[in-house]
Amino acid sequence: MRLYLVRHGLALTKDENPDRPLSEQGLKDVKRMASFLGRAGVRVPRVIHSEILRAQQTALHLSAVIGPGRIVEEMRDLKPSSRLDSLVEAASGWTEDTMVVGHDPFMSRITSFLTSGDANAGVIAFDPASVVCLERDPIITESGGHWTILWHMSPVLLST
Repeated sequence: MRLYLVRHGLALTKDENPDRPLSEQGLKDVKRMASFLGRAGVRVPRVIHSEILRAQQTALHLSAVIGPGRIVEEMRDLKPSSRLDSLVEAASGWTEDTMVVGHDPFMSRITSFLTSGDANAGVIAFDPASVVCLERDPIITESGGHWTILWHMSPVLLST
C-alpha cells in the first residue's frame, strides 16, 4: 500500500484574502505537479484533504488527474498543529493507495513518525505542492507498520 503525502500549494496571505485560497503561483505549481504525477502513471483511488480551503483546492486539482471520477474526502486533524494519532490510526487500516493533502509542519512530522518512529526526526521538508510517496511494509504491526520513502518530488524540480 502506498501513501502519498502532499503539502497544499502556495496560498494567498490573510491580507490578500482571509480564506487563504491558492495563489496564482500555488495553482500553477499544483497543476504542474498533477501533470507530472499523471505522466508518471500515479493513480490513486482515494484522495483525502484537510477542511482548509487551500488543501481542498490542491486535492481537487490533483485528483482530477490521478484519480478521475473518484470521490475526494475531507478529514479533520490534518491542520499544521494537529495530533498525529488520528491519521496514524486511520492509515493503519487502509488497504488501497491513498493521497492525503494537508499542511506543514504536520506533513513533515507525520512522514518522520511513519518512517522513523520520531515525529521530530526531521526526515523530510515539504515545499508547497510537494509530494512524498511512502510504501508500507507488508507486515503490519500494532503501530500500523513501518513505512519507507520511495520518492519525494517538489515543484521546484519541475520545469516551468
